[in-house]
Parts: sequence; C-alpha cells; structure tokens
Amino acid sequence: MYTEFFQLRQAPFSISPDPRYLFMSDRHREALAHLLYGIDSGGGVVVLTGDIGTGKTTICRCFLEQVPPNCNVAYIFNPKLSVSELLQSVCDEFHITLADDARGVHGNKHYIDALNSFLLAAHAEGRNNVLIIDEAQNLSAEVLEQLRLLTNLETNERKLLQIILIGQPELRIMLARPDLEQLAQRVIAHYHLTALTEEETASYIQHRLATAGLNTTSPFQPALIRQIHRLTGGVPRRINLLCDRAMLGAYANNIQMIDRNIIEMAGEELLINEGRTQAVKPKPAWRGAMAGVLAGAVIAGGIGYAVSSPGLRQSLAMMPATTSGAADREHDRAPTASPENRESTDTAIAEKAAPAPSPVGEAALATSTEPRADSAGAGTDTAPADSHTLFSEQDGSSTAGLRDENAAVIQLARFWGVTLEGDDPCQAAKKVGVRCHWSTGGFGEIRALDRPVAIKLQDQRKQVFHLLLTELSDTEATIRAGDVKQRVKLALLGRYFRGDFVTLWRTPPGFTGAVKLGDSGTHVDWLATQVSTLNGVEAPVAGTTYGPRMVKQVDLFQQAHGLHVDGVLGPVTVMHINRAVGVDEPRLRDTTK
Repeated sequence: MYTEFFQLRQAPFSISPDPRYLFMSDRHREALAHLLYGIDSGGGVVVLTGDIGTGKTTICRCFLEQVPPNCNVAYIFNPKLSVSELLQSVCDEFHITLADDARGVHGNKHYIDALNSFLLAAHAEGRNNVLIIDEAQNLSAEVLEQLRLLTNLETNERKLLQIILIGQPELRIMLARPDLEQLAQRVIAHYHLTALTEEETASYIQHRLATAGLNTTSPFQPALIRQIHRLTGGVPRRINLLCDRAMLGAYANNIQMIDRNIIEMAGEELLINEGRTQAVKPKPAWRGAMAGVLAGAVIAGGIGYAVSSPGLRQSLAMMPATTSGAADREHDRAPTASPENRESTDTAIAEKAAPAPSPVGEAALATSTEPRADSAGAGTDTAPADSHTLFSEQDGSSTAGLRDENAAVIQLARFWGVTLEGDDPCQAAKKVGVRCHWSTGGFGEIRALDRPVAIKLQDQRKQVFHLLLTELSDTEATIRAGDVKQRVKLALLGRYFRGDFVTLWRTPPGFTGAVKLGDSGTHVDWLATQVSTLNGVEAPVAGTTYGPRMVKQVDLFQQAHGLHVDGVLGPVTVMHINRAVGVDEPRLRDTTK
C-alpha cells in the first residue's frame, strides 16, 4: 500500500517471518551460541526463554541452519500433547518405523523402545540426536516428567538425546517448581533473550528498510528512535507493528518524513503503550484518512492489517544466513576497542549491516576486468560431471573445490581486476590497494557486504575446501572454482557452510589500518570528506585530525546503514562508504531481480 510512496520494493515491517529480514543482536548471537553448545555437550537439556516477539523463532531458524550434517533433528511446535502423543510425535519426527499394531495400542513402552533402538543405532554411526520443542511453556508437568525420563536414554559414555526447550518466561517459572527439580538439574545451559537496546532498535529499523529496497533518506529520523524504543520496549515484533502503522499514517497524510505525533498516535492505535497514563488527545486527521485507506484496501482485496497470535507458528524454513560472531581479522589487526578510546577495528555484525544486494549490471561486467560469472566454459547451471564435481548434494564433497584459502583469494582477486601471486596473497594485495577481510558472519553478512566472497566448506568426511560465491538470491547461490560454476540451494549449502568466508575491499588512499582518534593523513581526509558529503554536512578542512566531530558523523553514517555504531572507520564501515560513493568494486548478482 505505502511501498510505492516510500519507494520500497515491499513492506519492510511485516510480522510474517521472512528470512531476508533476519537481524541478529549481540544477545541473539549469544543465545544461538548456547544452542550450538548443546549439540556437542553430551546430552542434557538446553533452555531458551524470552518474552513474546523477542526473536526466539529467529534463533531457532539460525540454529537449524547451522546444525551439522551428522545430527538428526526432531522439531515439535505444538506441545499441547499428551505423553503418548508426544512420544508418537518424536518418533514421527525422527522417521522411526513402528510395527502396525504399536501406535496407540500397546502403550508408551513401544514408542520408548523404538526410540531407544533408533538412538543407539544413530550413536553407533556417530550421529547426534536433538529434540527441539517450541512454545515449551505449554507443556504439562506430566509431559515434562516424560522428557526427563528420555534424558535417561544413554550409553556408558554419553546421553543419547539432546533436548532443547524454547518458550516464554513462564517456562523458567515451571522449571523452578519443586516437583520438576529433577528435570531442572538436567539443564546444562539456559539463556533468557531480552529486548533490543535503543542503539540496536535504530539498526534494526534501518536494516529492514534497506532490505525492503530503501535507497533514500530513512523516514524514521534518529531523533525518533528513543520514542520508538520507549513505546515498544525494544521488542522486534512490536517495533514492526508500530513502524508499519506509522508508515501507513504518513502515507495516508502524504508525509514523507514521519514525526513524533505520528509515532505517538500509531502507538495508541496498536495499544502498544497500553497502561500508560495519557491525557485524552484529539484524533489527528490522518486517522480518518487511514481508516478510509484501510477500508478501501479491504474492499479491493488488497493488503490487510492483523496482529497474529503469539502462539501461531509457521513451518520452519532454512535461513539464507548463518550467524556467528563476526569480528574483523586482518594481518595487521588494530587493537581491540574499549568504550573509552574507541580504537578498535569495525565489528562486522552480519544482520546489523543492512543494505540489500545490488546486482552488477551486464554492461558493467562487460567493460570490467573482472571475470564474468557466465563466461565461456561455465554456461550451464547444472552440476558438473563427477570428475569435476564442484559441490555434491549428497554429502557436500567436492573434487573441483579449492583446497587452499590462498588459491581461493587469488581467484577472488580477479573480480577486483588485480593479479595476486606468492604464498601470502593477502599481503600482496596491500601493495595494489586491496585488502582481505575475514568473517564468520555467514550468508547474512555476505548479502549485506554485497560482494563476491570465498567460502569455507566442510563435507561429511570432514574434508575442508573453498569455493567462490558470486551470486545470491533468496533461496539459491552460484558457487564456482576456476571456470566451473554451479547453482545450489542455500538450505543445502548451509549444511556444510559454518559461516566462514574471506572477501576483498579497496582501501582509501594512504590507508594503513582502522582510523582512530587522533589519526590524520590523506586517508582520514578522504574518509571524512565522503562521510560528511553523504551526511549532507560540510567536510572538515584537509589535515584535520580524527576527533569527536568526525566520530559523530561516522556514528550517523553507521546508524543510517544499520552498522554497529562505534565511530570507528574500520573495514566494514569503509566497504559501505565505498559502495555509497560509487567506488569501483564488484557486486553480488541477485538473480531474483
């Protein structure tokens, strides 16, 4: 409805799950780490709790994306089951075959015996087994006791079943009950997911707008963030509801820049700030207009607005993003920052880096010195012959993959129009104004950085190899090595990709490392000029040292682009500056556009 008005490709604040809009805060990453820890912990129970709308589903999606290939997963999202129904559901999820007369006839023992046999067989094959139960606060005490008994299925070495419970804060209260003390003692890790901070709220909003295609100034100015955070409490789902209604209100009143009054009225409309004492205010004119817009939309069969029930779950789809901690790594790494001196390199947080990928046009590819992804010898998207298999969909193996990261960087450099040689191509790259950037941010950060990368993969036999990733859509990627390329589903590729990749970026003139307070030089002059121009303010005179005024401009740029706001001009921030000012660097191609 308002997408064309704000020049967007789609509505940015839908509450429906969409993998392209994944945003991970530091707490989301820590929660994910707790779940991943549980896989190899040798059994027991892992608990993840959080208020409604804080992102527990997001964590579960990311976790499923990163589950290793040797792990069997059973996922139950409707826990309002009896003990017998639960056991049957677990067997169904693990695809355990039961005798025809076992289901519902001979009792729970048949399910448990069949499950135990399956777990023992999987253990003998070196496979782990994970049972995930979502909305676990709805489990009855009887079912929770049965789950405790399932943790008794074990060998002399380890537990056979890892149980993950995901639920609302009531789950913590349940586990604290005296009659469930034995189950509580089996909890090996527990993380409570809290809401976003004010700073993260700003990055979250910008991330969703950029993913929806925003290429102009955000309609939500920085001065509004505190108000939005106050009304929503930093809960992502509430932020979506508030911002969606505010954009609708602005559209109905033909206002491009949202103001405080629109935010306040949108909050009242959705009862987000219910319970807060307020004076009765006259209804603004846009409410009547918006009512007409909504009525027209309903009559025309257009977009409707509804708040979904917190218990409503949709089937989990594999995410095109992995989410591990993603700190910059360089050969001449600058010291880690402290809040006082702000002298760190950028922290590359994948889902905080917002801009959606922009495809490289055919004309640009034709005039570039970079190799074309559809060059001769790689004109088919089908899997290559067995003798030159780029990526096997059966076990993730590769006979044509690059066994050495240096070889991958050398091939990757061709997209930047440079030739690298020697045993350390990343060191050689510095001599031609290009640097390597390593990360563990996975598909999310790759999409945000919007450039070809070399990804690290590990097949089922634990063999490590590297491939270039040159195209990325919502569900597929193009991988290549040399002149061989292949299209592969992200969900399949994600089974063998743990998020590690390396890419390249062009450095500003005179760049020697992350710009810190007190630095000066040609690289500081160039970066300060670009950031000031992008922010629409006067650039400092040449030779000015990097001080508080410049830091503020960098903070504004980082906030506007959904980056981690730390005022440090490190690799990730410079990459986004390069893209914003049109520095000649290759882009990912998005075949959905």
